Amino acid sequence: MSEVHTTTGTGTTGSSGTGDRLPWRARVLTIYPNMFPGMLGQALSGRALEDGLWSLESVDIRDFASDKHRSVDDQPFGGGPGMVMRADVLADAIDATHPVPNDAPLIYLSPRGEPLNQSRAREIADGPGVTLICGRFEGIDERVLEARDVEELSVGDYVLSGGEPAAQIVLDTCVRLLPGVMGKQESLAEESFEDGLLEYPHYTRPREFEGRAVPDVLLSGDHDRIRKWRRQQAEVITRERRADLWAKRRATARSE
Repeated sequence: MSEVHTTTGTGTTGSSGTGDRLPWRARVLTIYPNMFPGMLGQALSGRALEDGLWSLESVDIRDFASDKHRSVDDQPFGGGPGMVMRADVLADAIDATHPVPNDAPLIYLSPRGEPLNQSRAREIADGPGVTLICGRFEGIDERVLEARDVEELSVGDYVLSGGEPAAQIVLDTCVRLLPGVMGKQESLAEESFEDGLLEYPHYTRPREFEGRAVPDVLLSGDHDRIRKWRRQQAEVITRERRADLWAKRRATARSE
């Protein structure tokens, strides 16, 4: 019998201000279940977990191995370095924890997947939850991806030692979008990527720091001027630092 490690809080959806919405449910398939909740147990996501706004299950893939050594990998057909996660073992783990039909996406964290962006994170957060597969070794058998209709998702153009850090990034990105997690929902609307722009600069006390003063417009009390200045700054930063985002935004504006 496999062991599932569940992390959740004692709060209820009613007391958390989310109405009748069920807690958002995350499942992580991994050979290192004790890596969770990790950073997700701290700060905003940790408080939301304690309040019952979402739940987290970490499933040990080794529990579904059939041999006494609990093996989940084998040598790749065709030769080559490293090992590959077996299709049969992983398929059993998926079938036991992600039954079909299921409205929650089944995602494998992979550098060859579609890049994670704010839009995809919001789509996942708006659903009932997500099941994430954390690969190790050289990867996982291609056949299980095909047989279980697994979506591949990347958190960046770099290689990690395993999918667990990537899974935590995905979950943190989604959890902070859940109702009741952020204190001020308007903060979400002004963050980077929400409007196709990087975020404008922020300033607080002291008014002068090492000869650098806060821009006068932010001290003017004129909210319309401040809003326009922040928008202008966001556009300048996006144009200078992320030409890809700026080009996409310009193309969208021309098509409207």
